[in-house]
Amino acid sequence: QVQLVESGGGLVQPGGSLRLSCAASGSINSIVAMGWYRQAPGKQRELVATFTSGGSTDYADSVKGRATISRDNAKNTVYLQMNSLKPEDTAVYYCNVDLITSTFVSRKYWGQGTQVTVSS
Repeated sequence: QVQLVESGGGLVQPGGSLRLSCAASGSINSIVAMGWYRQAPGKQRELVATFTSGGSTDYADSVKGRATISRDNAKNTVYLQMNSLKPEDTAVYYCNVDLITSTFVSRKYWGQGTQVTVSS
């Protein structure tokens, strides 16, 4: 069994910053890809930033230059640093992990979501 625990969301003023964390634990053999998505009210879930299976990074155009995704492989943790936050960044942010379990099965998992609200 695999668990994803997210943290770091909250209320931030426009122009502010925050850092989200997502730690994967449990029966993990290896992690293929890790990333962040978000879903605003009334909208579809969209990619924010991700590490691809090849190790490169990909960002949504709306966050390029303001977001940085990073990871700590030893801790199976992925981070999302977001700066210059805008009200339109308000959403529930979800961690997504593509991994190989300890029984060598390919699985994708979603975190429980963390609310980010950008408002004055």
